[in-house]
Amino acid sequence: ARLARALVTAGSIGTLATVYPFNESSPLSGHPFALMEYYAPCYLNGSLSFVLMGISKNAHHILASPTHAASITVQAPLSHSPVTKPRVALVGSVTVLGNDTAHADIQDIEECYLDRHPDSKFWLPGKSGFSDASWARFDPSAIYYVGGFGGQHFIGDIPLDLYQRSGGGVPPRNSALRSPLRIQHAQLASVEY
Repeated sequence: ARLARALVTAGSIGTLATVYPFNESSPLSGHPFALMEYYAPCYLNGSLSFVLMGISKNAHHILASPTHAASITVQAPLSHSPVTKPRVALVGSVTVLGNDTAHADIQDIEECYLDRHPDSKFWLPGKSGFSDASWARFDPSAIYYVGGFGGQHFIGDIPLDLYQRSGGGVPPRNSALRSPLRIQHAQLASVEY
């Protein structure tokens, strides 16, 4: 669980997968769809922060799903033999953070996200005319980890509670944050795989 959590925490780009919503006239109904997506590991329990954009097909699929279902796959940096490196798939649901989210929490999320993706400052929610951008939180409900290739590495499901408890880095500067999903502010040192 610690290795899976370290992999997700050290990264900031994954492959977000969703499913085309059911539509009798669409030949793609029920088919999977996946694209690269920025994320930031801003929560101590392993939840992730995203920016949902109205133009994004993944955002459309998430919002059309009654459960707001999605999955994200994160892998170790590519090498000459990527199948020997670890990767993890998180399956869960997405919550769009609305106006009821505390202003201080949104500021913490924005700071965390910008630490990982400084280029995103131009399209963050509420910035520069992107009225269809929203902050979102991905909450994993299942974790599948592949430690590498062959029988030498763990391959299988990781219990959610173990993943959530395994930590992901440095505690936030402000340990008095209101939410049990405390925001991580510090970037982690790189993890060697």
